[in-house]
Amino acid sequence: MTRLRTGLLDGKVVVMSGVGPGLGRSICLEAAAAGAKVVLAARTESRLKEVAAEIEAEGGETLSVPTDITDDEQVQNLLARTVETFGKVDVLVNNAFSVPSMKPLARTDYQQIRDSIELTVLGGLRMTQTFTDALAETKGNVVMINSAVLRHSEPRYGSYKVAKSALLAMSQTLATELGEKGIRVNTVAPGYIWTDQLKWYFGEIAKKYGITEEQVYQQTASKSDLKRLPLPDEIAQTVVFLASPFANAITGQTIDVNCGEYHV
Repeated sequence: MTRLRTGLLDGKVVVMSGVGPGLGRSICLEAAAAGAKVVLAARTESRLKEVAAEIEAEGGETLSVPTDITDDEQVQNLLARTVETFGKVDVLVNNAFSVPSMKPLARTDYQQIRDSIELTVLGGLRMTQTFTDALAETKGNVVMINSAVLRHSEPRYGSYKVAKSALLAMSQTLATELGEKGIRVNTVAPGYIWTDQLKWYFGEIAKKYGITEEQVYQQTASKSDLKRLPLPDEIAQTVVFLASPFANAITGQTIDVNCGEYHV
C-alpha cells in the first residue's frame, strides 16, 4: 500500500509506545511519511531497530528507546531521551497492550486480567501522566489504540473487553481533565486487521474446518459493509489524522475503523 505523504505531521515529534510487527509498525511508518520525527518505544529492542531502519531508509528521523511502560523510571527515561534529542513532544500514541485469557469470564484467571489492565490501562495512564507537561507546551495530543471489542460481547472476549472498556473510560476522562491545558485525547478502535498474524490465524481455522483461507476471509469480511478487512496502514492513517492539525477541534472521541462491521 502506498504511503500518504501528506505533510500533516511536518515538524512534529511523535512518541509511539507498543511498536509491534503489525499496527505499531504501520503507525510509525505512516507518521514518518507524514513528516514526523518518530520515537519508538517497546520492550523488544530488536523490533525497534527493524522499524527504525525502515523509517530511516525512507529518509525519516527516529529515536529508539527500549521501554517497559509499566516501569516509572523507564517511562521517565523515555521522556528525557525524547526531549534531549528532539526538544519537544507533539503526539503520544499509546498502542501497547496484552490480550488476557481468551476464556469465558467464569473460568478466567484473575491474574491474567490484572496483567492486561496493568499494561493496557495503567501503562497508558503512566505514559500520559509523564508526558502531560511536555504535551501542554506544544498543545499536543494523545491517541489511544483501542479495539472493536468495545462493540460486541462475544464469548471468550470478556477479559479483553474489560481492559479495553477501562481504557476508553480513562481516555474520555483524560480528554476532559487535560482539555484546559490544550491537550486533545482521542481513541481509534480497529476491528480485524489484515496482518500476517491474522492470516496465520485464518489459516489455522481453515485447517480445523477443512476449508480454504480465502473462504475464512470471505465469511469474516461478509459481516462488514465494504466486504473486506482493513489494512494496518488504513488504521494508521486514521491515527495520523487525529494526531494532525486537521483534528484540532476533536477530543474525547472514538473513531471505529472496521470497514463498517459495526455502526455506532
